Parts: sequence; structure tokens; C-alpha cells
Amino acid sequence: MNKLPKNRFHLVFSLLMGLVMVTLMTFVITLVNIGWTPDFFSKWAKVFAIAYVLAVPIIYFFAPKMRMLTAKFVEMP
Repeated sequence: MNKLPKNRFHLVFSLLMGLVMVTLMTFVITLVNIGWTPDFFSKWAKVFAIAYVLAVPIIYFFAPKMRMLTAKFVEMP
């Protein structure tokens, strides 16, 4: 399998991190708010779509800044 070039790392990281975080968070929050209803998955899918579109750019732009902030408190490997 061919890999993408290094300059795509941050974009792919943002897409994957967004997928994992948004999936888990929206699932749990939707479940807590409405419970196991017959239309749970359709409501969850709507919330997921909105959250994912918002989360990926937030991760993309804030992750480098958060790494720099973390480096002020933790020794870098």
C-alpha cells in the first residue's frame, strides 16, 4: 500500500482523531439525552454529521498549538 506524503500527516491525523472522538462523544451524549429510542440512530447520525464537520477543523488548527502548550509543561520525547 502506498502511503501519503509527510505533508498530509496533520490532515489525516485530524480526520481520524475527529472520527474517533466525535463518534464516541456524540454516541454517549445522544444516548444520555434521549436513551434507546426507535429513532436513536437517525438522531445520532444527524448530531454526528454536524459535530464532525466542526471538530475536524478545530483539531486541525488547534492541535499544533496544544502540542506547544503541552511542551511547556511536559518534557518532549
